[in-house]
Amino acid sequence: MKPSTAVSLPTCFITGRNEAGTDEAGRGCLAGPVFAAAVILPDDFHHPLLNDSKQMTERNRDMLRPVIEAEAVAWGVGIVTAAEIDSINILRASILAMHRALDALSPVPGAVLVDGNRFFPWNGVEHRTVIKGDSKYGNIAAASVLAKTHRDEFMRKIAEEYPQYNWAVNKGYPTRDHRQAIAEHGPSPYHRLTFRLLKSRFDNKC
Repeated sequence: MKPSTAVSLPTCFITGRNEAGTDEAGRGCLAGPVFAAAVILPDDFHHPLLNDSKQMTERNRDMLRPVIEAEAVAWGVGIVTAAEIDSINILRASILAMHRALDALSPVPGAVLVDGNRFFPWNGVEHRTVIKGDSKYGNIAAASVLAKTHRDEFMRKIAEEYPQYNWAVNKGYPTRDHRQAIAEHGPSPYHRLTFRLLKSRFDNKC
């Protein structure tokens, strides 16, 4: 990619206060944990590949991850398991994963910028929610890249334990082949039992 053609995202909402961006990955999956990341970038950080992770190729995400981890002021990853998701629901689990990612940061951020429109206060630190924030601010975009790449790495690892679900490819999302495997083999210990694992005749096709 040529840097001159890339859109440069502002690094954060307000500079000079170690603002952390946070985002989650895997919220819509049928299996596996939900992951979140929190990232404090230097105020002058820019990279031509940095964007919403969903708009990036897997290759570019994997290339950018070590850059973010090396150059960030701080970064952290939080995980909430499938069993915890079943216990507290996916919205609360996603926010809990963000809290766990923020807990891992040192220094403590002076403010938090959150992708989406829902969040629970964390340690009394000021926060702001931003719909589609991963395509608007660099710190959220960086968090989206880390959350996605760390989660994909985890799903590839557990795919070796349960190859029948093809998680190395579908990453736990509700694809046709994933649901067909659940129908044939039943759910694994990594499946979210409170989710609709099998399609009903009223569902639209995947």
